[in-house]
Amino acid sequence: MNVSVLDKYIKDRDADPAAPVEGEGTDDLGAFGWLRGVRERAVMLELRRRDGSTTAFGYAWLEQAVFEPSEGITLHFGGKTVKIVGTNLNSESQPNIRLFAGIVRHRVPWIQEAAESDMLAMSREATVIERIDVK
Repeated sequence: MNVSVLDKYIKDRDADPAAPVEGEGTDDLGAFGWLRGVRERAVMLELRRRDGSTTAFGYAWLEQAVFEPSEGITLHFGGKTVKIVGTNLNSESQPNIRLFAGIVRHRVPWIQEAAESDMLAMSREATVIERIDVK
């Protein structure tokens, strides 16, 4: 098949920009998304709250990430502090997949607060994000 370089880059220019891209390579692990490709890196971290509001921070602004088992994860983004409170925040969700490690390596494109009803139904080993605070 002979495809010109121009055709390769303009073929989907009229597509809906909000539509998901096939082969995007993101796994939904419930509490967070994970980029599958070994070399894949997220540009921003999207914080999804249970009320439907969303905030995103550029990973380029991530100055410091701290995990304390009793406190949760604290992220410092250029003057803003994001506090992620939950359970199993640095436990393996799947083999070699941990939320904190993924944030540090820019492999997590989004995190999601769990609905209260969902928290009761999850297993004790599941990663659960109870609250996301931005200050």
